[in-house]
This record gives sequence, C-alpha cells and structure tokens, in this order.
Amino acid sequence: MFKFVSNFMRSMVNETVDKAIERLARDQYTENLFEMMPVSKKVNPINLIELVMRSRKGQPPGRPLGTHMRFSPWDKLLFNPVHLYRFPTPEDVGISTAVTIGKRARNPLTISIPIMIAGMSYGGALSKKAKIALAQAATRIGTATNTGEAGLMEEEREAADLLIGQYNRGGWLNTPDKYMQLDAIEIQLGQGAQGSTPQRTPAKNIGREYHEVFEIPKGEDALIHSRLPGVDTKEQFISLVRKLKEETGVPVGLKIAATHHLEKELQIALEAEVDFITVDGAEGGTHAAAPILEDDVGLPTMYAVSRAARFLSRKGATGDVSLIATGGLVTPGDYLKALALGADAVYIGTTAVMALVGDQMTRAMPFEPPTDLVVYQAKMTDKLDLERGATSLFNYLNASSREMELVCYTLGKTSVSDVNREDLCCLDPFLARAIGVELAFISPEEQSEYFEGLPEMAHEQVNRQPESYTQHPLH
Repeated sequence: MFKFVSNFMRSMVNETVDKAIERLARDQYTENLFEMMPVSKKVNPINLIELVMRSRKGQPPGRPLGTHMRFSPWDKLLFNPVHLYRFPTPEDVGISTAVTIGKRARNPLTISIPIMIAGMSYGGALSKKAKIALAQAATRIGTATNTGEAGLMEEEREAADLLIGQYNRGGWLNTPDKYMQLDAIEIQLGQGAQGSTPQRTPAKNIGREYHEVFEIPKGEDALIHSRLPGVDTKEQFISLVRKLKEETGVPVGLKIAATHHLEKELQIALEAEVDFITVDGAEGGTHAAAPILEDDVGLPTMYAVSRAARFLSRKGATGDVSLIATGGLVTPGDYLKALALGADAVYIGTTAVMALVGDQMTRAMPFEPPTDLVVYQAKMTDKLDLERGATSLFNYLNASSREMELVCYTLGKTSVSDVNREDLCCLDPFLARAIGVELAFISPEEQSEYFEGLPEMAHEQVNRQPESYTQHPLH
C-alpha cells in the first residue's frame, strides 16, 4: 500500500512540474510567471514588497529593526596576533573587561564589560516583560541597560542595578523626580535609524500602563519631537548639560545619529563638557521607521566611530570624554573592533533582543516573527518566559565578553581597553585610508610609501594605550 501511495505521489509531482515547465517555456514573457524572477532581481525582493506596501496604504511602511544593509565592512578588518615581536599574554594573567564611563563626573559609571544594552523604550518598542528581562540580564553580568525614549518604569528601575536614562524629545523622563533616579543621563537628540525625525504613536495603541509610565492623558498621542523641547540653540543645550551635571552628579552624555557634520556636533558637545558621547551609526535598529530613513540617512558606524575618536584625540579629550559606539554591531568581533577604533564601550540592541528571545523563538515561528514575543502589545508577548530570556541574554553577554578576552590574549594585551588601531590590519586600501588602519598586504615599513601623497589623515593613529599597558612586564 505504501509503495502504491509513494508511486502515485511521485507521478502527480512529476506531472505537475512537467506542466509548469512546459507553460513557462510556452507563455509570452509579458504573461509568464517567470517574469517575477528578473523583476525581483532588478528591484530587489525587499524593495518589491515595500513598494507594494506603499501602493496599498499610501503611507511609509514602518520597517522594524533598522536597515538590512551592512554599510560598515567590519569583516575587512582583522586582528594581529603576536608571537615574538611582542609576546602573548600568559594564560594565568586575567584580562580586564571593566570600563568606566564619564570619569570626570562626581559619580562615574563603571561597568564590568564594555557591552551595554541600547535604548529601546517600553511601549514605544518593547513590552514590560522584555524590558525587565533586559535589565535583569544586564544586572547579572554587571553592565548597564538603557530606558530608551520613555518614562521611568518602576519595574525596570528595580531590576537594573545600573540604569542609563534618556532625557528625550518626548519629554517623558525630563523632570528631576525621574532623572535624579538614574545612574547616567543620555540626552537623546537622534538615532541612527531615524535621524531626528518626529515620531508619533497613536492613542489607540497606548495601553493603560503605557499611559501611567509616560504620564500621557488618555486619548492623546505620544509624540517625539524633532527637537528637544526647550533646546533651540547651542547655548541652551550647553546650559542643559551643565544643569543636569550639577543637579545629579552622574555622567551626562549626548546621543546623536552619526552624521557627516559629526565634528561640528562634537565640538558643541565638548563645549558643553559632556561626560560621554554616543554615536549611533546608520545601521542602528529601531521598532519601526520609514525605509528611506533607515537606508539613506546617516553615516556608517565604522566611519563614525573612527572619526569621533580621531576628533576627541585631536582635542585632547580622549579618556576624559567616553565614546560609546552603536548601530548594527552584531558579533563579539564587531564589538572589539569598535573598541580598537577608539570606542570605550558599545551598545547592542537588535542583537540583545535576539539573544533574549533565544531558543524561545520556536514559540512564535514559523507563523509569526520572533520579535512578536517582545514587542509591545504584539500577538505573543505573553508567551515570553522572562527568567529564561534573562538567562539567555546573560549567557550571550558572558560568551561575548569571553571571546573578546581570547583575542586580547593573542594580542598580548591585559585589558580590552588596551586594544587599539595598531592591533588591526585592513584588507581594503580605501578602508585603510578612511579609518587609519594599516594595509594587510604590505609590511608596516612599506605603508608610507604606498600611501605617499595621501592626506595626513590616512596615517593618523589614535594611541589609546594606558599607562598600565605600557608598564606591563610582558612588554
């Protein structure tokens, strides 16, 4: 019986495929289903579906998680292990992963690993469960999590040993009773996936607890302005920074979308005496944004970090002003390369959410996306196991930190903060010139000859080796 059924099914499939191929060969191209193949290749399947979404709704489609493009070619950079030129770090020597953000503040923020959880707001992006799980994981590993553009949620504050709050364009965390409870304040003027564009959450999508946390009157939309309320001049921004620093004593920093105007923006930040600067590259994630903002606005994370680090070095601010990199960083290799280019720490968002969901994504797939477990008021938010999610993210952060330590051993370093541009080589001549990293296919002695006639910027190196490194007996 089984053999009969098997042969029958085989015959049916064979006949169906034969007829399909015969029709593809017979029909005119304009009437041929195969026309979708060259159209998809020309337009790109993602662009094709978003084209249909625009034509159906007449509104920009809100694409989640940021751009699908990878503007920063992190895979073109490789680390340089050592053997005799400089000896590797002995296995019985520990690698320091701790980082202090805002050393000049009265109460600096010290984290155990150089990886923090990026700003993803409750309500505007994630569910309460997801935010609490992120906070619990961060606390277990000894790092900080970020409120995102939201109000102060009591449960998140309780779960987070170290909480960075965004003084935001919605105004929901901008009063002393809220920001006085934070371990660091990040003035949010923009983000990589949306620039500084205004955003609106309709009242119909705002639940009771959302109303309470954000203190939004019932029936009103939640509006994120293009500008920070009350800040219309650089003098007003400088005044705000100094006011927050004096009132709180915690590190006060700035978050901006990476831009080609970067140095001009950073100059004002230095005049305001910020304690840290967060640069969010064009690959940054978000709950939802118009594709044009995600794909066509901003500066790639790699170039932004490199330029920002060079600028701080030229101004003598390296070390005094912490640099935080974020936007499309996916692997421990990406994180450590960002540190090598000059960042003091990194934020991760999309990666953290995926690690949080972990093996629970099978509860949603194949009929719903994994993000349905964590997005505010999504279909499957209640299915998320909070404790399991926190453990999954803790494990991910622990493993990532360990991988970064392994590279430090082979580089002959004793701290992740010791890793710098000299520990990198580059496979691409354009990229080497852009970020000031030596080319991999010629020796260090030949670099100047190869780059003869190029601007001095191409040869700049940011020396980030602290005294503890230069005095280490291994070197």
